[in-house]
Amino acid sequence: MSAIYTVKEIYIYPIKSLAGINCKQAFAEEMGFENDRRWMLINAENLHITQREHPILSQFYPQISDGKISITFKDLKHEFSVHEHLDQPIDTKVWEDKSEVVEVNKSTSKWFSEQLGFECKLVKIIKSGDRKHESSRLKETFNVSLADGYPYLLVGTKSLDFLNEKLEDKITILRFRPNIVISSEVPHEEDNFDTFKIGEVDFKNVKPCGRCIMVNNDPQKGIIKKEPLKTLSKYRKVDNSVFFGTNIVSLNSGLIKVGDEIVF
Repeated sequence: MSAIYTVKEIYIYPIKSLAGINCKQAFAEEMGFENDRRWMLINAENLHITQREHPILSQFYPQISDGKISITFKDLKHEFSVHEHLDQPIDTKVWEDKSEVVEVNKSTSKWFSEQLGFECKLVKIIKSGDRKHESSRLKETFNVSLADGYPYLLVGTKSLDFLNEKLEDKITILRFRPNIVISSEVPHEEDNFDTFKIGEVDFKNVKPCGRCIMVNNDPQKGIIKKEPLKTLSKYRKVDNSVFFGTNIVSLNSGLIKVGDEIVF
């Protein structure tokens, strides 16, 4: 009898590199879950800002309610509408991919600039196709959000358990910023998934996800540590990449929920 894999947790990260939101369900689209990484911060040179240089970003907590996104940082709060944006297009990049974005509004950009201590803007990607990402492995081009590369990251529970067995200070799955966490039986078996269905949605595995220094940022404290990258590099390093979780794309739109089975 084959193992039953189920969805344990679902996360979205509305603003790239800020904290995520744990969801009971999410609507999958080509670019990723609805409202997942549709926004990001850019600096005065229009380059994206991430936790790699600014670990404090993990301390900004978004919530979405009644068509508004509210951001809590320390004891401060700021909100804006999910739909609002200015008209002037801005050309930026997410790594090597050119992206067209628009500023949300001047007051939100000012608020983030004041909290971070340098000039920045909050921008939004409006429509599918405003950023394309090419998969060298699949020789395909995907319409993606402002995520690092691919729209979805899938992680199996056993992969984290296996890592935590080796760590003195245990960590949570939040270090890896997954979109979908599934119950699994063998560490890193998700790397070898091909196509599968969750709820109404067909997914395709693209490739295991290479990890960077960002996983060493303790999201509870916004402090960079040496782990888990140091330990992972001992058993998950291939060439120059350290893998954890796998990048997937959706082949259609639809709803997925916590508790849904993964069907192969």
